[in-house]
Amino acid sequence: MPSAKTLPPLTGEAAEREMRRLTRRSFVTGGLAALAGLGAWRWLTTASPEGGLPWPLRRALRFNQWLGESLFSSGRLAPTFPDASVQGSPRTNGLVGLDGDIDPAAWQLRIQHEGRGGEHVLRLRDVQALPRMDLVTELKCVEGWSEVMHFGGVSFRDFVTRFGLATKSGQAPDAERNPQDLYRYVYLATPEEDYYVGLDMESAMHPQTVLCDTMNWQPLTGQHGAPLRLYLAVKYGYKSLKRVGLIRFQDERPADYWADRSYDWYAGL
Repeated sequence: MPSAKTLPPLTGEAAEREMRRLTRRSFVTGGLAALAGLGAWRWLTTASPEGGLPWPLRRALRFNQWLGESLFSSGRLAPTFPDASVQGSPRTNGLVGLDGDIDPAAWQLRIQHEGRGGEHVLRLRDVQALPRMDLVTELKCVEGWSEVMHFGGVSFRDFVTRFGLATKSGQAPDAERNPQDLYRYVYLATPEEDYYVGLDMESAMHPQTVLCDTMNWQPLTGQHGAPLRLYLAVKYGYKSLKRVGLIRFQDERPADYWADRSYDWYAGL
């Protein structure tokens, strides 16, 4: 079989001509790519707004939500880590609704149900009397950072079961045999509702959703939501409300602090 013909190396004027040709081609290719990118950016940023965002971005978020809900399963758990994976103090991020000091002994958790009437009030000791759970997993922030942390407290599912919450009948929830009795959504807010999140019921009832009173085995500080905060292993961090003061169960999709500012409402991982 004949060998491939080997071309002699370019030197002198021939090499310079070839370099100029390649440089011009690269410049033209790069320029066309830049113009195409600029055109796409201008189209995107001038597209008609939908829900506070250009419609292509808003529809991309809706597709992400559809995909996240399609893949969601209560049996699909976030990875957990050994205790030794937790290093240092937990990062502080987001202080909306955390003004002022809270006396844990005087703190109250208000519980409301759409259409059931009345308001149920719980104390911290009522929550802490439930079986404890500890979870070492990775908190993921939409800003791009993540951190392996410990969260200690009670399962949200155990919480609603013990107190007969989240249902229209007032009975303990049974998602398998009586799913129509469950409300579709949960609204949680800080005591003055300065910060608030809306959750789908499936995510709220996930086995790795925790009402926490400790982080990294220490009592919560004011900056981390003392005396009680929420943590969801299946959502980005902005859904994990600090200093829970109000929980309301309802069928209409609730407002959400960051969704009101054009972020993704579902925020699933």
